[in-house]
Amino acid sequence: MSAAGVLRGRVLVVDDDPVNRLLLRRALEREGLDVELAVDGGQGWELVSGGGFDLVLLDIVMPVLDGYAVLARMRADPVTAALPVVVISGSDDRDGVVRCIELGADDFLPKPFDPAVLRARLGAGLARKRLADLEREYREQVGHVVDAAAAVERGEFHPGRLDAVAARDDALGLLARVFGRMAHEVAQREQRLRAQVGALRIEIDEARAARTVAAITETDYFADLQRRAADLRSGTGRQDRGDR
Repeated sequence: MSAAGVLRGRVLVVDDDPVNRLLLRRALEREGLDVELAVDGGQGWELVSGGGFDLVLLDIVMPVLDGYAVLARMRADPVTAALPVVVISGSDDRDGVVRCIELGADDFLPKPFDPAVLRARLGAGLARKRLADLEREYREQVGHVVDAAAAVERGEFHPGRLDAVAARDDALGLLARVFGRMAHEVAQREQRLRAQVGALRIEIDEARAARTVAAITETDYFADLQRRAADLRSGTGRQDRGDR
């Protein structure tokens, strides 16, 4: 509900009575809600199982599927398990209302409905839906932080991975911002360490090569080769001078 008191959301009305459907549609649209209609329980289940609704107004006695069957299916399906359901019931159908509550209905709207009661039921139901959405979003974003921590351990963390969580203005957002800075600092340290290790490896390779060369050039065999090469060069030089 907005600050001005206007309701916002998408509501499914499942009722086989065309007069009830018309009255409810008009009342809901006056409240600023988007309304979809189903003429029986079968159509109602088909529509609601596709997702996208914020609340369902559900009649009990209907063809194809009655309200009990629709409600049972909704509560067994992960897509609709937490979707608020307000049962539409006659005031003399106490047992039916009790059964629906036991099946997981959130509230009931007596027929004929009072506009003030309808608005109160809608407001409460939509508030529950909003709270459930916020809770689900919070859990998902906590999961993003946990995944980011695992990515840091694997060395696969990428900047910007937690931007959506860090944009929050609560404790979770603060945690994501601090974690992001820490992960960035860890990545920079790792880069510097890799560069230092690379430079050290080059120095080690150069030292190893120098020792190998020294081991060769300091042998008697290499010294003898050097003497022979010098003799050859000097002999060639004398021969060239003798020829002239």
